[in-house]
Amino acid sequence: MKGTLLLLALLVTRELGFQKTEACGPFLDTYHSFLIGDKTIMHTVISQFNPTAEERAAFDKILECYNELGLKGKAMDASLMEAINFSPECREYYTKEIIEKF
Repeated sequence: MKGTLLLLALLVTRELGFQKTEACGPFLDTYHSFLIGDKTIMHTVISQFNPTAEERAAFDKILECYNELGLKGKAMDASLMEAINFSPECREYYTKEIIEKF
């Protein structure tokens, strides 16, 4: 599941020509909507991307997978994302200039 979400984020950033820093905010918004687990909230968040019906269906399936994880699984996934985001490699990449772009 984590790999699918990461792949989706990478495809979106690559396809739309975003820089990684520009994609972080929308990615995290979408990721947080999965952790919340509410379909209405998730649809509100992804509506900024003008998704097709097929894309909405794909996001619905991802949300279902996250909801099947339960609270413990979501907490473990969130702690993994935290470990990745605060790793020495990411801290080195996200310099002050990049953070200011947010």
